[in-house]
Amino acid sequence: MESITEVTLEVVFSDISMPGMTGYDLARRIRSQPNLANTYLVAMSGYGQLSDRKQSQDSGFNEHMVKPVDIAKLRDFFERLSASIKA
Repeated sequence: MESITEVTLEVVFSDISMPGMTGYDLARRIRSQPNLANTYLVAMSGYGQLSDRKQSQDSGFNEHMVKPVDIAKLRDFFERLSASIKA
């Protein structure tokens, strides 16, 4: 398995509640790596209050999606992301 310092990731979807490490911790770890500076981070959570979204943003996530995520929202997300990459 490769170390986080040895990979380049374009997009990471992460649950917030995970065993052993929270998604917030993962986002902070990713943001601390120069090789991952441009990685787009998406938090996936069952919680969608303003405070939950703020905590995601403060941890380094670019976006916060509430589960279950509607397929149309995912499609829109990937279309926006594709458009920003092409620009």
